[in-house]
Amino acid sequence: MQNGEFETEGQMIAPVIEEARRLGAVRITGVKIAYYFVCKTKLWLFSHNIQMERESEDVAMGKMLHEERYRTERKDTVIGGLISLDFVKYGDRLEVHDIKKSRKMELSHRWQVLYYLYYLYNHGIDAVGIINYPLLNKKEVVEAKEDDFLKIGEVLKDIENIVLGDMPKPMRIKICPKCSYYEFCWG
Repeated sequence: MQNGEFETEGQMIAPVIEEARRLGAVRITGVKIAYYFVCKTKLWLFSHNIQMERESEDVAMGKMLHEERYRTERKDTVIGGLISLDFVKYGDRLEVHDIKKSRKMELSHRWQVLYYLYYLYNHGIDAVGIINYPLLNKKEVVEAKEDDFLKIGEVLKDIENIVLGDMPKPMRIKICPKCSYYEFCWG
């Protein structure tokens, strides 16, 4: 090997994997759960601190919605550095709320909230999830079932394998043109 050349792709990615381990790339957050259900390449890039969302208009719109709506709610509860709850309500049962601007990625939203419920359950807290779609004036109640928790366990293992492996090859899907990583993957 000369001047940074590598004999195999594995040798090239090994330093990135080691850096990911050192920096905690395998720490699984709610965002990583959502990205898992959207795009494995996006998950890998995000996990390796290649974060392009800051320049995304869609992300800016989501943050504005988050700030402007539900003003009276106590926002941004972070637990264990892994889950960030948009807001919670206390009552007979804890309500975990997540604010989303549209239902375009409803499956990923649902699994992100299920991950929050899984995390809380494993810490002795029984909760229900609520996904708020303020632009649609809709709510979706998310109740976790045992099968959901089993699936989350599988997803966590798969995310770890993805993050510690080579970057998954981008696959063109419907949301690609609106993705903040579009230029990275297809530019």
